[in-house]
Amino acid sequence: MSVSPEKLDRLQSQWWNTLSATGVDAVAAYAAFDDLVLRYDEPHRRYHTLEHVAEMLRMVPRIAPAGTDLFAVQLAVWFHDVVYDPRSKTNEIDSGEYARTVLASLGLPSQTIIDLILSTDHRVALDPLAAIEFQIMHDADLAILGASLDRYDRYAADIRKECSYVPDDHYRDGRRRVLQRFLERTPTIYATKRMQEDGEAAARQNLARELSSLQ
Repeated sequence: MSVSPEKLDRLQSQWWNTLSATGVDAVAAYAAFDDLVLRYDEPHRRYHTLEHVAEMLRMVPRIAPAGTDLFAVQLAVWFHDVVYDPRSKTNEIDSGEYARTVLASLGLPSQTIIDLILSTDHRVALDPLAAIEFQIMHDADLAILGASLDRYDRYAADIRKECSYVPDDHYRDGRRRVLQRFLERTPTIYATKRMQEDGEAAARQNLARELSSLQ
C-alpha cells in the first residue's frame, strides 16, 4: 500500500465528502472507492499511486481561484490514473472509459470529468485558453515537477522503476525528450497564477538537473 492506513482513512473520507452532496448510494460509493484503491495499489506502480492522488487532492484547492467549483476536478483526480500501464499510450482514454462506467453506475454525469482526465496526456501542451478547471487539473498533475529536491528525485526514481522493462540507454533517450519538451514550453510550464508564482522556477531547476544527470 502506497499510503498508511491513517491516510487511507482520510482519503476515503474525502471521497465520500465529495460525493455525499450528490445523493449517491453510500454502499455503491464505498464499493467504487475500494476498487479505486485496488487499482492504484497494483504492484507495477511506483509513482502513479494513491500518494500521487492524495498530493493532487491537496494541491487542487491551493491553486484554485476563489469561487471555483471543484467537484468535477476532484473526481477527475481520483480517476485520472486509475488505468496505468507504462507500456500503453491509451492510459488516459482507458481511465476515462473506466470513469464513465463507474460514474454511470452512481448516476452521475461524466463528460466533463472524462475531458479533464484526457487533458492529463501531457504529450500535448494545454491550450492556453483552456477553462480554469483544466488549468487546475493540469497544474495539480504536474506540481511534482516543482517539488522539493528530495521529493522530485524520488518521483524520478519511481518513474524509472515503473519503466524497468526499458533498457537504460533507451530510457535515457526517451526521458531526455520528455524533460526537454517541458523545458521548451513558453512562457511557462504551469497554467495557473499560483503555480507560476510558487512552482515554475523550481520545476525548471528540477527538470534541468535531471536532464543533466541523463547526459
